[in-house]
Amino acid sequence: MKITLKKSLIGSKKDQIATALALGLKKVGDVTEQPDNPQTQGKIKKIGHLVEVVK
Repeated sequence: MKITLKKSLIGSKKDQIATALALGLKKVGDVTEQPDNPQTQGKIKKIGHLVEVVK
């Protein structure tokens, strides 16, 4: 699945920023390819309001 950071991490909680960084998303517009598994789904659920997901 392709994950794109659509909103800035400024003002987000520390755990949400850490989750975005764990996915490889640092600045708006960054895109990463991740496997579709329960761990990735949990991370997306945590920062779903900041990212766009394409399967």
